[in-house]
Amino acid sequence: MNVKRRPIRLTVAVAAVLTLTVGGGYLVSDPPDARAATTGPCDIYASGGTPCVAAHSTTRALYGAYNGPLYQLRRTSDGTTRDVGVLSAGGVVDAAVQDSFCANTNCVITVIYDQSGRNNRLTQAPPGYWPGPAPGGWDNLADAKAAPVTVGGRKAYGVYVSPGTGYRNNNTNGVATGDQPEGIYAVVDGTHYNQWCCFDYGNAQTDGQADAPAIMETVYFGANKQWGYGAGAGPWVMADLEWGLFSGVNAGYNNISSINHRFVTAMVKGEPNHWAIRGGNAQSGGLTTYFDGRRPNGYHPMKKEGAILLGIGGDNSVSGRGTFFEGVLTSGYPSQATEDAVQANIAAAGYAPAGGGTPQQNVQLVGAQSGRCVDVPNGSTTNGTQVQLWDCTGGTAQRFTHTAGKQLQVAGNKCLDASGQGTGNGTQVIIWDCHTGTNQQWNVNANGTVTGVQSGLCLDASGGATANGTKLILWACNGQQNQQWTVRS
Repeated sequence: MNVKRRPIRLTVAVAAVLTLTVGGGYLVSDPPDARAATTGPCDIYASGGTPCVAAHSTTRALYGAYNGPLYQLRRTSDGTTRDVGVLSAGGVVDAAVQDSFCANTNCVITVIYDQSGRNNRLTQAPPGYWPGPAPGGWDNLADAKAAPVTVGGRKAYGVYVSPGTGYRNNNTNGVATGDQPEGIYAVVDGTHYNQWCCFDYGNAQTDGQADAPAIMETVYFGANKQWGYGAGAGPWVMADLEWGLFSGVNAGYNNISSINHRFVTAMVKGEPNHWAIRGGNAQSGGLTTYFDGRRPNGYHPMKKEGAILLGIGGDNSVSGRGTFFEGVLTSGYPSQATEDAVQANIAAAGYAPAGGGTPQQNVQLVGAQSGRCVDVPNGSTTNGTQVQLWDCTGGTAQRFTHTAGKQLQVAGNKCLDASGQGTGNGTQVIIWDCHTGTNQQWNVNANGTVTGVQSGLCLDASGGATANGTKLILWACNGQQNQQWTVRS
């Protein structure tokens, strides 16, 4: 059907964004002034006739004039809470507030404020069809320190969602319901995901039950193949529409490509019998349209209910993982020109890993002495499998990504792990479900060593052996070749 679209009014917003795109390259060692440009993503959406009705971020203001809180912390030492705001109107987060408040204790994120003025804030998700792991079936709150990054050279923190973590608001204001048009985007960590349901952000049902199809419309990021999926091994940007993830008009496979960037812009938008998936590198470049077409069978008309969630499925499925930095929901179906301008604004913001530099993705770790690769035997995904040396094959069992949380992630959702949180010589190096523990954090050092953050010990080929099947352990760093590793793409 033909749908009337609002006129595009982008003149000032696009000009400002293009200026940012040209001049937005900042060095981590020499951060720019904290005052951001006078245009944010929500200013651009408003200029395009599709204003934000919810705007969430723990890293920066999403309006040029926004000068309020971004999120609230609660520290475990005394239960005290503290709001964290921006350095100046329209600017990046004042992360020093968090660092001071959470020093020598743990903190969780209790509230992610809505910058749109509609009070569509996100708080701890209540029980749904699936209960969460917290008391009473509620979901966990995110560890506030688990996802450090920089934005425009300034320190910031994302929302680190491990399985069981979730946020929700079932009583919103102005969010699309029924078949009303809307747009959604999220900026996420492209290296932190798994193959389970569901790391979502967007519009969901209000009762936490999977009552019917078409009652949701969210961005999903991950490698789930239970419902919709695309080409390659994933991850993919898809839409969770309830009773299924969709990568296109078909239930199941659609020929959309995997998206592999350190930071990802993920977009889903919908209007009557028409929807689209778009995505791109949140650090540079434009957007790819992965799908643009009619609704899947059984999903026209939509029956959206207007709740907002983050990190979970509509029925409170709590098996997904990911890291969220910013995102919005709009009123109305955004034009491609509007979204392209938003993408330019995101790229100009300057997302980068904490500590500077961009870790390589899907790389091999090659032993200097053996010439063999760090390998998960037989491609196993069983927790506790000890890693070994093996002839380099280029397979996924030998491909690791060093994440923002210093994890060495393999097979999407497994991490190198010091077995039993051991810190002594001979501790086995195994794979385990990724979590935020320091026994899964590794420094990939310029001197060729890989050291455990918790133990300070080196990744070591046991006994200095070089044969296929040699097990890898932790050992005191000694400068020997069996502790030297080369990163190979």
